Amino acid sequence: MRSYRMIALATSVLLTTSLLAPSSTFAEDEREPFMGKQFTYSTIDEEVLEASALFRFSSGLTFDYPDAVRGIYVTGHSAGGERFSRLVDLLDSTDLNAMVIDVKDDFGNLTYIPEEDSPLAAYDIGKPFVKDMRGVLEIMEEKQIYPIARVVVFKDTELAERKPEWSFQEGSSVWKNRRGEAFVNPFLQEVWDYNVEIAIEAAEMGYKEIQFDYVRFPEGFENRWESLNYSQGDYATSGLDDVQSRVQAVTDFVAYAREKLKPYDVEVSVDIFGYSATLPEAPGIGQNFSKISDNVDVISSMIYPSHWTSYFGIAKPDLEPYRLVQEYAKVENAKLAELENPPTSRPWIQDFTASYLGAGNYKVYGKQEVEDQIRALNEAGIDEFLLWNAGNSYTPNVDYTP
Repeated sequence: MRSYRMIALATSVLLTTSLLAPSSTFAEDEREPFMGKQFTYSTIDEEVLEASALFRFSSGLTFDYPDAVRGIYVTGHSAGGERFSRLVDLLDSTDLNAMVIDVKDDFGNLTYIPEEDSPLAAYDIGKPFVKDMRGVLEIMEEKQIYPIARVVVFKDTELAERKPEWSFQEGSSVWKNRRGEAFVNPFLQEVWDYNVEIAIEAAEMGYKEIQFDYVRFPEGFENRWESLNYSQGDYATSGLDDVQSRVQAVTDFVAYAREKLKPYDVEVSVDIFGYSATLPEAPGIGQNFSKISDNVDVISSMIYPSHWTSYFGIAKPDLEPYRLVQEYAKVENAKLAELENPPTSRPWIQDFTASYLGAGNYKVYGKQEVEDQIRALNEAGIDEFLLWNAGNSYTPNVDYTP
C-alpha cells in the first residue's frame, strides 16, 4: 500500500519526460547542440488531473454506489468474527446494502495491524480485531455491499496516552471525561495528519467511503477551555474568539482531510450531532452544521429519538420516533437548501431500546419503530439512512423500503 504514492509520482514524471524527450529518429549530426536549446513548461489543469484515472488510486476492488445507501454499523470485533457472516446474510436477504465498519474505534484502537512499513506502525495502536481486512472487503465486493470505513477522530484515548502533548491535560495528567475517555486536540496539525493517514490506509484497502466520527471537541468544552492545558497551534494567532477558533479548527480539519483523500477516489462523510442542525453552531464542541456540510460528500446526523430532550415540542421523543424524525427532517432540509452544493443526507437512526431513560420515557424498539423512522425520512425526500445498534444485533423482518 505504501508504494502507491511513489508509483503515482513516478508515473507522472515518466509520462512528462517521455512527452518532452526528443525523437530518436534523427541522426546525431542533425540535432542542434544541447546548449542552444530552450525549454518551456506549462501547468496541467488540476481538474483534468483529478478526472484522469492515471492519477487516481485503485485498490483492485470494484463497488458500485447503491441506488440509495441503506446501511448498518459493524464493530471491528463483528467484522473479524463469526457475526460477520450473519450480518452478510442479513444484507443478502433484505434491501440493506452497506456496512459502516470500524477501522479506528471509539477508544482510538485501529481494528487491524498496520503493515511494518506503515507510518502508523510506530504508534503500536493496532489490534487484531480484523485479521484479514482485505478478505472482508473481498466478500463485500462479491456481495456488492458498499464499504464505509468509520474513523473516530478526536475521541482517542489510545493516542492521547501515547502523545499527551497532543491532548488536553489537567495538571500533569491527560484529562478524561466522566466515562474515562480522553480526546486529542483538534487544533493540532499532527493530530489531523495521523487521522488522515488512517483514512488513506482504509482507502488503499478498498473502502469506498471514509466516515469521520467525533469530529469535535469534548462535550462541555466551553466550561473547561480555560482550565485545561493544551496548544492552540496556528489558531493561537488567528484573531478568532474561543468559540470561532473551535468551529474553524473542526471545519478546517474536514476540508483538509477531503483534499488529502482526493487521489483515492473515495467519498467523505461526517457524523454530526442532530441538534447541530437546529443551531447556528454548537459552540462548545465546535460543530457548525452548514460549514461541515459544505466540505463533505455525505452528512450523517445522529438523530436517534432517545438522544433528544423536549425538542420540537415533543415531551418524550423516544416514544414518538416518526414525529421526531419528521420534525428534524424539516429543519435539516431547510439548512441544506441554503447551500450551493449540499451533500447527500444520510442520517443515523435508532435500532436499539433506550431503557436507560427510565420507565415511561422509552419504548421497546422493533419493526414498527424502525420502519416509522425510515418512512418519516422518505416522506421528507431523504432516501438514505444508517442503522445504529452498538451490539450489531438488528431487528428482524424490517421493511427497509416501506
